[in-house]
Order: sequence, then C-alpha cells, then structure tokens
Amino acid sequence: MTVSLKKRKRTRPPTSPSQPAAQRSLIAILSRKRSLYSTRRLVTAIRERGHRPIVLDALRCNLVLGNNLPRMLYRGVEVRGIAVAIPRIGASITEYGLAVVNHLDMMGIPILNNAIAIARSRDKFRCLQMLAKFGVSVPRTVVVGDRSKVFELIEEVGGLPAVLKLIRGTQGVGVMLASSVAELQSILSTFGTLGERIVLQEFVREAEGKDLRALVVGNQVAGAMQRRAKRGEFRSNIHRGGEGVAIELPKDYASAAVRAAQLIGLEVAGVDMLESSEGPKVLEVNSSPGFKGLEKATGNDIAGLIIEHALRVRALKPAVVVEPMKA
Repeated sequence: MTVSLKKRKRTRPPTSPSQPAAQRSLIAILSRKRSLYSTRRLVTAIRERGHRPIVLDALRCNLVLGNNLPRMLYRGVEVRGIAVAIPRIGASITEYGLAVVNHLDMMGIPILNNAIAIARSRDKFRCLQMLAKFGVSVPRTVVVGDRSKVFELIEEVGGLPAVLKLIRGTQGVGVMLASSVAELQSILSTFGTLGERIVLQEFVREAEGKDLRALVVGNQVAGAMQRRAKRGEFRSNIHRGGEGVAIELPKDYASAAVRAAQLIGLEVAGVDMLESSEGPKVLEVNSSPGFKGLEKATGNDIAGLIIEHALRVRALKPAVVVEPMKA
C-alpha cells in the first residue's frame, strides 16, 4: 500500500452552497461546543461544499427505544434526515457519548468513527494490545496491577526514567516521568489510592521530547507534524505548550499510522508516534483529534478532507429508514 501526505490548502471548493435543496445533505457533528476550533472548521467546510451542518451536544440528546424502533430527541425535537454523523466525543463524556453514537448507528445513519472503535481508542492499553497483536511496533508497556513489584516493572520497560500514564488521560494530562525508584513508588501509590489504573511505558531516549502526529482520514495521511516539547517539559502535546512543525512523513511512518487507525476501526484518527532506531513506535490513537495546530503548521484543509471523506462514507452506506418489526 502506498501512502503519501496529501496536500490540500485551505481554499474554497468549487461546489456552490446554492445547489438544489434535494442535493444538500444534512451533516451532524456531535460536539459539546459549537465554538471549538475543530467544530467551527467542520461547520465551515460543510457549508463551503453546499451542505447543511447541524451541531448536536451529546448530553442534550434523549435516546428512545420502543416498538423496536430507535429514535432520538434533541432539545425535545425528533432528529430526522441526517445523512452522516461525525462524532467529536470528549473524554469527559465518553460513556454517554458512546451511547449516542451507537444509537445513531442503530437508526441507520452512517457514522465517521463508530462506538466500538472510539471505545477501543479511549483505553490506552486496550488500544496498544490490539496494535501489538497485529504486529504494529509499540513502546514496551506494562499495566500496573501489583504495585509491590517495582523493580520488576522497571526492568520490563528497560529501566529509568520511565513514563507513567493514566489509562484514560488525554492531551498530556496524567502523563508523568519518573526518574527514580522513590518517585515511581510515590506516583504509583498516589494513583493507586485514588483507584486509577496506571500504564508504565519505556522512555525512548532518541525521541528527545519530540513525537509525530499524523492525522489519518480514510486510507491516507491528511497531514503530519513533529511536535516538540517546550523547554523543561518532556510532553510534546500542543495543549502542554508544545510546538508543531509540518513534516513529510517517511513511507514507513505513514503506513504505520494508517494501519494503526484501520486496526482500531477509525475512519478519522490522530496517530501519535515516536521516532526510534527501530523505526516508528505507535504511542496512541486518538478518535477525536483536534487539528488546529496541524492546520496552522501545514496549511492543509484538514476539515475539508474530513467532510469529503464523510460524504464518501455516506455514498457507500447511505442512511436507511429503520422500520419497526412486525409482530
């Protein structure tokens, strides 16, 4: 499979928004806030292509079952006519957000990232398990069950320093670096008391505070950047003050990113990788990736590529009317 970085500058597409109403699709974005950068950009991209956007806050969706016919009410009004839905489910509402995504799927609406794939991506270790099972290279990783075996844990990940992560953390939150046994024991004890599950992971020295973010759309990389941690910080996340620089991904890195997204089952994904002497190591796969930093760094129309892919998914699997089963 040949995968390349697709260049798409942010220019207005030729499609006119004044096309006949019968040809204008209603595209739903599941998002808590319409004002978020990624949500605003998707809304704009939908309109530029002559279609109609609707932003639905998952927490305001009421899900109805009965008479074998799933229905959804949004602020008291029944949801109808959606051609395709794009979930932007934040980690804080994962459980109910997944129920909403699954309900739309039950209603016969094509989904860009279904509930099963999103759930896989949200659990860092479950995600890495699946990738490792199919031969994708990942850092040496241990889920900590027995905190008393600290020295064995350190040996499994190649020594100190080692990275500790909350299994369900996002945007660099809950990611720490332990440089001593005492520091590691303290972190494990603190989070163990709080009932949090911890992942211990090798510190890849050659990465030197840098990682790669590839945004995968369908079967290609829509844009990629190298993220560099700010001074005194090892986490390279943009939300932690990291800097993004546009890059052209080598073929093996692009292929690893696309394969990781496909194994998790995601149509749109942010794949984070480390550069190592052994080649790409996949850190995690994000099912609701922000792309403000990536659009800024690359100049690519990431939002437009996502909407065009959503329309292709809709064409391949058009929304169907689910009829109640006859008794």
